[in-house]
Amino acid sequence: MAKQNAVAWIWFALWMLVAPLAQAQAQSAEQQISALSDQMIQANLKGDEGFYQKHYADDATIVHGNGKLVTKQEDIADLKSGALKYEAIDVREKTIRVYGDTAVVHLLINFKGSLNGQPFAPINLRRTVVWNKQGGDWKVIAWQVTRA
Repeated sequence: MAKQNAVAWIWFALWMLVAPLAQAQAQSAEQQISALSDQMIQANLKGDEGFYQKHYADDATIVHGNGKLVTKQEDIADLKSGALKYEAIDVREKTIRVYGDTAVVHLLINFKGSLNGQPFAPINLRRTVVWNKQGGDWKVIAWQVTRA
């Protein structure tokens, strides 16, 4: 019985050491995703296609607020060509959930800009972005925007 108690105490002690590490890693991932989400907003405002080249997975699924499904290449081409321009982006809510190597970000955003020369003036949208850690880097594997 004493041996079983000793083994139980050893497992408990190991768990007490590992649990804070797991929590710290989860917080770190949440902080990384939060920073990347902020960088994504800035990339939208600046028309910085380099951010998307680096952070979109090659097979990312992208659905714009008009319901159009586009590829990574199409989305980057729209941004690069100036067809899609953002004048202002105001993040009103941001929630991040991390599930191992996957994170889901929900945003309530107020956008102002234009698409193909047609202005869209302040519109509230909910954006859901799914990130996945691939080869040590976080990549957007899917995102969708819906009117709020």
